Amino acid sequence: MCGINGIFGLENLTGSANDIIKKMNDALAHRGPDATGIALCDNLILGHRRLSIIDLSPESNQPMIGLNNQYTIVYNGELYNYNDLKAQLKDYPFKTKSDTEVILAAYHKWGYDCVNHFNGMWAFALWDNNRKELFISRDRLGIKPLYYYKNDRNVIFSSEIRALLASGLVPRKLNTNALFDYFSYQTIHAPETIIKDVFMLMPGHNMIISDTETKIYCYWNIAENYHSQAHNHDYNQAKKNVYELLYKAVERRLVSDVSFGAFLSGGIDSTAIVALMSQASSSQVSTFSVIFHESDFSEAHYAKLVAQKYKTAHHEILLNPNDLLNLLPYTLKAMDFPSADGPNTYLVSKAVKDAGISMALSGLGGDELFAGYPVFNRMKNLQSLQWLQYFPYSLRKITSHIYKTINPSIKADKLSEFLCAEYFRISDIYPLSRKIFTDSTICQILKYKKTPPNRVKKIVSQLLEQGTPGSKLQDIAQTSICEISTYMQNVLLRDTDQMSMAHALEVRVPFLDYLLVEYVLALPDEYKTGKTNKKLLTESLGDFMPNEIINREKMGFTLPWEKWMRNELMNFCNQKISALSQRTFVDSNEITGLWRQYLAGNKKINWSRIWGLIVLENWLTQHNIEQ
Repeated sequence: MCGINGIFGLENLTGSANDIIKKMNDALAHRGPDATGIALCDNLILGHRRLSIIDLSPESNQPMIGLNNQYTIVYNGELYNYNDLKAQLKDYPFKTKSDTEVILAAYHKWGYDCVNHFNGMWAFALWDNNRKELFISRDRLGIKPLYYYKNDRNVIFSSEIRALLASGLVPRKLNTNALFDYFSYQTIHAPETIIKDVFMLMPGHNMIISDTETKIYCYWNIAENYHSQAHNHDYNQAKKNVYELLYKAVERRLVSDVSFGAFLSGGIDSTAIVALMSQASSSQVSTFSVIFHESDFSEAHYAKLVAQKYKTAHHEILLNPNDLLNLLPYTLKAMDFPSADGPNTYLVSKAVKDAGISMALSGLGGDELFAGYPVFNRMKNLQSLQWLQYFPYSLRKITSHIYKTINPSIKADKLSEFLCAEYFRISDIYPLSRKIFTDSTICQILKYKKTPPNRVKKIVSQLLEQGTPGSKLQDIAQTSICEISTYMQNVLLRDTDQMSMAHALEVRVPFLDYLLVEYVLALPDEYKTGKTNKKLLTESLGDFMPNEIINREKMGFTLPWEKWMRNELMNFCNQKISALSQRTFVDSNEITGLWRQYLAGNKKINWSRIWGLIVLENWLTQHNIEQ
């Protein structure tokens, strides 16, 4: 796991290309403390910071040059099937035992199509000296990030926005067009970012850059690539296949030349990963749980139960609120992209790295794939109300207004927007599910006279529009696609990457093995629903999953923000709200009014709505972003 940088187009640079790429590398030092490197290739310069996980030898440092200087690569990620691929590429003169060199060999044999042979997570840039072009790729599900800035002279890319800004070539300008998206979801959905003219390469996409053109194309689409025969499998066959696919996904992710472990919350997903690790690993599995004295926040009992069942080397990391509070400035500084959820991942990653672990497996993705979130039930319930769309819009609007007046709450606000929707398809109603503020409130905050197009609706509509392969999937699978392509990719995976890599910790996510994803999406809805949460997953694992874990109430990792923001963090929050209210893109009275309502105990203004505003202001100030 590493950090990569590059600049294509050196002739018009102000200053030394080597000095610029060094600044970019320095900005990514936290991602790769083991080695740093720079390579000049014609009109291109590449930079790399290395975190050594596979083949720890210096020969595998990057940029890596292969086949008589024909190729040069910088790469962030892991190929889990690299040994299988290496067996197919025997004609290539390998000099290392690294997966990096396997990418070079695969490209030499298959060209751009090499990525279709890969099983892993990656963002890489490969210079082809014969073609005089740069080939950039991002993995299918967007586990590893790739940001880029393009003007009429250069294309600059990196694993993080902060490295682009460190280059001095990217203007520190706020992308005001994306603010509505941030205020709606406390994130900005790719390809847009918080910085003007800086974009993310989308998951499952390649970019090819030459002196004459830059082109981007999709090589894998989650709504089109699902198992063609899975819907014909009976339930017993489906369970057997899910177990085998998940077992192989875990087994592949245990290949490492450094110590590794697993996050263990004691929930279904982390338990599933630990259970299969204990079967696939020849050595004792190390597990890590963050625990609290306060029973409201601690899942220690459940994590200990799983650790005992699978005889893991279990590590309980006891944190108290003051410890967490003291780490908050470092957490905020580690953010490469503003996020209200990031502190949780930062704390867990720090604890695991402090224990001497450089790679950990996570249960991220289990909820999205196996219908574990409440949003799946909400979509099902709302779908059952489709008959409401046949009532006149004016009547539905009046009804929604009355309902909000009688029952002022966040839930009422969302139901009101649902009643006013033009259509009640999943692609129309899903965008309401994770909204933080209503459109009308955001328009008041941002001084908009008209609501702009909803970014989430655009993403999911393109995936599920009538006549596309995705529209043929059943409702739960469609909701999974919505969750994976929006919230998971643009919040959970982004947070996991930036906060784990802040500590040089690699996190692997077996539930996002694309073969498992393609299979589960195609299975019938009735296989995924039942009396217990994530029925298909738990029943596929059988006796590996303790009943106490299956039947426990879902908790999640929640910190006492409500208390902090009214006490220990009051001055900090006041300062940030005051600063944000002075920015020209917001209405000062609206911002301060939200803060006052929160302090007054208005149940419609919960802590997470306010914290997202505070994080945004802190990030803009920290990085000197101009409006």
